[in-house]
Amino acid sequence: MLVRVTTPQHLDERFRDAVSALRPPGTPRASGEPVRAGSALTGQRARELFDAQLTSRHLDLAARWLRSFNEGFYTIGSSGHEGNAAVAAALDPGDPALLHYRSGAFYCVRAVAVPASDPDLDPHAEAARDVLRGVVASAAEPISGGRHKVFGRADLQIIPATSTIASHLPRAVGIGYALSAAPGLRGVSTPWPDDAIVVASFGDASVNHATATAALNTTGYFEHTGRHLPLLLVCEDNGWGISVASPEGWVAETLQSRPGLRYFAADGTDLAATYDTAREAAGWVRKQRRPAILHLSVVRLMGHAGADAEVAYRSGDDIARDLDRDPLVGTARLLIEGGFATPDDLITRYDELGWQVRKVAEEVLSEPKLASAAEVAAPLAPRRPLRVSRHITDAATRASGAGSAARATAFGGKLPEHSGPLTLAQAINATLTDALLSTPGALLFGEDVAAKGGVYGVTKNLRDRFGAGRVFDTLLDETSLLGLALGTGLAGLLPIPEIQYLAYLHNAEDQLRGEAATMQFFSKGAFRNPMVVRVAGLAYQQSFGGHFHNENSVAVLRDVPGLVLAVPSRPADAAPLLRSCLAAAAVDGTVSVFLEPIALYHTRDLYQPGDNDWLAPYAPPGEWAGVHIPIGRARTYPVGSAEDVTIVTFGNGVRMSLRVAAQLAAQGYGSRVVDLRWLSPLPVADLVREASATGRVLIVDETRRSGGVGEGILAALVDGGFVGAARRIASVDSPVPLGPAAQQVLIGEDAITQGAHALLAR
Repeated sequence: MLVRVTTPQHLDERFRDAVSALRPPGTPRASGEPVRAGSALTGQRARELFDAQLTSRHLDLAARWLRSFNEGFYTIGSSGHEGNAAVAAALDPGDPALLHYRSGAFYCVRAVAVPASDPDLDPHAEAARDVLRGVVASAAEPISGGRHKVFGRADLQIIPATSTIASHLPRAVGIGYALSAAPGLRGVSTPWPDDAIVVASFGDASVNHATATAALNTTGYFEHTGRHLPLLLVCEDNGWGISVASPEGWVAETLQSRPGLRYFAADGTDLAATYDTAREAAGWVRKQRRPAILHLSVVRLMGHAGADAEVAYRSGDDIARDLDRDPLVGTARLLIEGGFATPDDLITRYDELGWQVRKVAEEVLSEPKLASAAEVAAPLAPRRPLRVSRHITDAATRASGAGSAARATAFGGKLPEHSGPLTLAQAINATLTDALLSTPGALLFGEDVAAKGGVYGVTKNLRDRFGAGRVFDTLLDETSLLGLALGTGLAGLLPIPEIQYLAYLHNAEDQLRGEAATMQFFSKGAFRNPMVVRVAGLAYQQSFGGHFHNENSVAVLRDVPGLVLAVPSRPADAAPLLRSCLAAAAVDGTVSVFLEPIALYHTRDLYQPGDNDWLAPYAPPGEWAGVHIPIGRARTYPVGSAEDVTIVTFGNGVRMSLRVAAQLAAQGYGSRVVDLRWLSPLPVADLVREASATGRVLIVDETRRSGGVGEGILAALVDGGFVGAARRIASVDSPVPLGPAAQQVLIGEDAITQGAHALLAR
């Protein structure tokens, strides 16, 4: 029969017809016997997994029914992928899992393994309620609370993966790293059993995505260098990426060719074959603590999603071939022809579950939705400043008390507070040393940070102080570097990754936008991935450069909801700012980017050569609480006796503005130089107050005019009711060129002086 299109009704009827046509053997078999000679899958277990498969199929039918009258908002289904029920059964329930969006059967297997909360509801129907709540965006949905339809639940150790591609795979590698490394870190453990493995599933088209290739490469790299990850990657290969076919043999060849990963393959429409191979693969990973790939050949039924018309790009014969491999019919065949059930048994169970799933679908329709912006954003970025402050005070107490001897040893007997005034780089180094001392789970890693101590010496001696298990160099891939942070943070550690240059972040920024900063949002705080990402950036490097090393674009970071962006300009602020980011990560799960101005790392002077006015002493632990800088608070430098103009700036602009302010003071004008310190969230209250104090605001923005920080400052002033005069100077909308030409596009002191005089003349 030529099939033109597969509808829910057609799929339902075809299942009934196919199962009704099956013939059982003359003699029934005991449920404890294997469904096939040599298989570990028994008839009883196959019936249990068949229930999960049936539930998953009915979830797809219900989602499309809901969508038919605009009450369902997600129709990417699992039909054809129900063999992943066998993968779930081959794992331990405590194994962390990051699931492909076609994992309905996997979810149902995990969900029915925990005690039911509703004794009047079939456990599979209760599992279906979780998923359907996501489909209708119910606020009662157990993981995201109606913010997105995801497979996730904290008590099931299913970590929500909101990506439709493979962006969750670098995180899975990071979890594998944490499972491997945690036993070697004193006093550190993960939320999972000691023998746990991490599983992550994805589709065949995602094999080609940059994040997938990064994850596969990094896993192999670690294996090659002796760091073995207990990681099982599952590729569910249905042959299609929406309307684009995966070339025959390409996925298998790609996966088999990956160094360091053991390859397993099975027909994912055959429950017994999938179960046996998945058990073998998971058992091997668990015993060897090494990574593997499980490649499952599956089918995709009913198209990519509700609006997808397969007939536009697939032939009828091709669609029919997939229908002939329907995994539900395949499992029914195992059970019926194996003597474990009759066609009537299975069709009756199909109808029972179908009725319960439809009943649950009707019930969840009336559940409340998220009803306000505050309710939507509530779990995005919790802020508990008093607890953050207390955390810093507690760390100071430990450092100055019983830990004082260890601290003296770590600093080689010369404590930073006794070393005289420090540069920005030295202040950051000292703060990182104290952080690694006070937090056993803190890890510092990146490109060149260990043996070399960083390109600019900021992490010098840290590996010698704390060992290669806590301070280490990574491979040259920012996506994988951030993936390590995502996974280790989720595992309960405190990652401090370094991106060597701001320009290098851009090829991996979605690991911050789509993965890191959204974890608490999409899990209602059940999961979090705290981290402080150190980035060397901004411009004004002398005698070194081009746009890859003088990047002045931060727009993408300021556009990420919940992400904190700190920019230290002076050594006096660097330590307390960094401590605030680290404490917020530990207390609130905050994701911070700590953007370090390269040109100021080793700056010593402010006004005159040799004045050392840019240096600052390092506060001893007993003074940390007194210099604490809460997130979103600026610093103001009054210059001169009058209050004529407010200069708002950050980073390199602080030093230039202070120099200009001194010149203005000599001319009789007083200035208030405001160092924002936090670019996200902006210190709006401080900003409006300081602007109103003079009525004239000069915004000195070293980022670009279009999309730069200055646009946000102006908007904040307008929103805050500022009615005075404002002027903005910013760098040209151009990449930073090499050599002296950079001065043509970057703002300088002359431009600041001219801008100030233009305001003062009004």
